[in-house]
Amino acid sequence: MRKALLLTVAACILCGMMPMVSAVSMEINATPSVAHIGDTVMLKGSVSGLTTIAVYLFVNGPDLDNRGVTLENLNYPAGRGLFTTAPVNLDDGTWEYVWDTSVILGTLQPGTYTVHVVSTPVDRLRFAKGEVAQTEIEFLPSGIPANEVPLDPVLPIFALIGGGSVAFLMVRRAGPK
Repeated sequence: MRKALLLTVAACILCGMMPMVSAVSMEINATPSVAHIGDTVMLKGSVSGLTTIAVYLFVNGPDLDNRGVTLENLNYPAGRGLFTTAPVNLDDGTWEYVWDTSVILGTLQPGTYTVHVVSTPVDRLRFAKGEVAQTEIEFLPSGIPANEVPLDPVLPIFALIGGGSVAFLMVRRAGPK
């Protein structure tokens, strides 16, 4: 009886010393959720139930690989070591990533895109339930007008020559007084 009591007390102490295991929970938010192609989008979120130094981000949407692609290069499918990562603050589990859509490789088309955050580096078709969160961002056409066609570089030279000739003739006609 005494042994059973000691074993029970020891088991309770050991259970109390073991860390509590909770379900993994991921969050992600995008600001703004409607943006123009070329804008900067702030992605923020948190991870709980897991101690990790980074989270993995990828996006899918119009004309992109179904598995998802990296945020920096829309031509590379996510997975196989190719991910966008965001460092996690180990004190509170928060993370953030600034997505500058003006400096990405590939073509971002107007439409609705889904940005995923996962706790392990796997593509959209293989992540574990609960270890993923997503947010949608609607991209509108770029707010920057298309570049205008510049003038031919020879045109300003002709303008200078023509203007100089007109000035010379006007001075010459006026003549000395």
